[in-house]
This record gives sequence, structure tokens and C-alpha cells, in this order.
Amino acid sequence: MKIDLRSDTVTKPTEEMLRAMAEAEVGDDVYREDPTVNRLEAIAAEILGKEAALFVTSGTQGNQVAVLTHCVNGDEVIAEADSHIFYYEGGAMSALAGVQTRTLVGERGALRAEDVEKAIRGNNIHFPRTKLICLENTHNRAGGAVISVAQMKSVYDVAQKHGIPVHMDGARLFNAAVAQGVAVSELSSFADTVQICLSKGLSAPVGSILAGDRAFIEEARWWRKKLGGGLRQAGYLAAPGIIALTQMTERLAEDHERAQQLAKGLRQLSLQVEQVDTNIVLVNTESIGQTAVSFLERLDEKGVLAVDFDEYMVRFTAHRHISDQHVKSVIEAVEQLLETK
Repeated sequence: MKIDLRSDTVTKPTEEMLRAMAEAEVGDDVYREDPTVNRLEAIAAEILGKEAALFVTSGTQGNQVAVLTHCVNGDEVIAEADSHIFYYEGGAMSALAGVQTRTLVGERGALRAEDVEKAIRGNNIHFPRTKLICLENTHNRAGGAVISVAQMKSVYDVAQKHGIPVHMDGARLFNAAVAQGVAVSELSSFADTVQICLSKGLSAPVGSILAGDRAFIEEARWWRKKLGGGLRQAGYLAAPGIIALTQMTERLAEDHERAQQLAKGLRQLSLQVEQVDTNIVLVNTESIGQTAVSFLERLDEKGVLAVDFDEYMVRFTAHRHISDQHVKSVIEAVEQLLETK
């Protein structure tokens, strides 16, 4: 079996999750009669420090429902230039919400408050209206970089000053909280709405959560339905989500440690490795004269899977199914690959 470091989305549910799915009490969630979904949403709202939450099918759906709820056709959304909501969601903001994006280059994925303030549109009929600011924590393309509490607060303060809501793509927000040693609610307090994924490092098979104030979530529920996200006996999917939120967050520290081990081993092979904050390791292959794709093809032959992030950038992602021995085997495989380049 190959060692799969492509993403933490490849995690399988735990045995307890599988039992919870089989034994879940369910109802029709479109009628709000699924007790397991209702419980998941209540738990998520409490953990994130928000009034209400909504179970959605994916992180992309959660982000796009947020944009649709916050904005109207022709508005402008400020986002970091490499953010997931801009880079990896199929142009959905323009296709679905009819908004345009104003992208800003951040520092390892973190928007600077002064840049955000300059980008906010003035009251001029020639301009679109700035209606939303989007943050991402951790930041995927910045290598799982953590956006600090101070960085989030600085942007949120600017947003508050101008009366503009902040949405946080917190697909890996628990990774950010664990890495900083803070409660996840401290990070989510600097966003009006937040999306978290249950199906990445937390190991649930399906689903994400969108959280915010009660009025926002009521409107978001309407948009979820329009996007085809109104599920019926969804408690079978919500049950592992409850376990993900209540039992799987602290163990993310193990993934962070293994990412550090991998980064250290690869640096000892003279590879250029970016700063590692959480569970993602970015490796630049240009110095060894190989494109990311060619490097990955050769690595695949040695039983290791990862993904390309750019022409010369490879991403490895640690997760629950990656052990210390797996890390050691990956380092040995890369060493063999370099010896025969």
C-alpha cells in the first residue's frame, strides 16, 4: 500500500465514527427534524462561539453559501491572492454570486490590515461596493501557515471600522488553534462567519460547518437549499462530525509533529523546505533540477504519493494515517530518488 501524503482529505472515519453512523437517530433535515444534525450544529456553534451553525456538504459549499448570503450581484470581495476561495473553487464567487474579487498578496497568506484598508472602495458610483473580506486559516497554498490572533484582529478591526463583515475559510482552523495553543473560538471571534471542514484532519467522511449569527444562518440555510444542499436523513453523516469536533481536534498536534519530522529529514537531504507551521510541508524541487511533476512521478514509483503545487513546488500533508515509520520511509524514498537522479 502506498504512503498517501496528498492531503488530509484522504483520512478514513474511525471505528467509533462508523458505529455512530450505523446507530444515528435521524429525521428529515430539510424539515429540521434530524436530531443528530441539530446536535452537530449546536455543538459546532458553541465551540466556535457563534449563535448558530449549518451543516453543509463541503468546505467549498460553505464558503460559497457565505458569499451568497453576505453579498449581492456586483459587489466586491477582498481575498488573499492565493486563498482557497479564490484559487480552488472553480470561479464560484463570480459564477454563483456575481461578485468580483479584489485580490491582495499577503505575507505567508496573511492579509496586512493596511493593505485591506487601502483596498476598501470609497463611496463612488464608479466603484463596486466592498461587501466582504475573506481570510483563510490555516492558509493552504502558504504551506499550512498559521494566521495569528493578532493578524486576524488587525484585519477585523479595519473591517469593523468600515462596517464590512469578515468571513473566515477555516477549513483547517483547528490546526491553527492547536499550533498556537489557543481555543478555536478565540480565532473565530475575529470573523463574523466561519467555515470549518470536518473531513480533513478531523477524519469525518463528509461535511463542513458554516457558523455565524442566527439571522445569517437562517438566510444561509435558504442559499444552501438553492445550491442543492438540503439533505434528508443527514444524521448518518452528521454523527461522525460530532465525534470529529469533540474527540479529534487535540490529536492534530501529532500531525504537526510528523510534518516537522518530515521537514527536518528532507532538509538534511539538502532539499529546500518552506517554513512548517502545521501539517503541511512544501518542498521546492528546482534546486535538484526536477519539476514537481517529474519528482512526483518518480516518488510514486517508490510508493509515496504527494501533490504538485506549482512547477517546482511539492506538497506533503501529514494526517491521522501517517505514522513515524511512514515519515521515515518517505525520507528514505526521497533519498534513494536523489541518489539516482
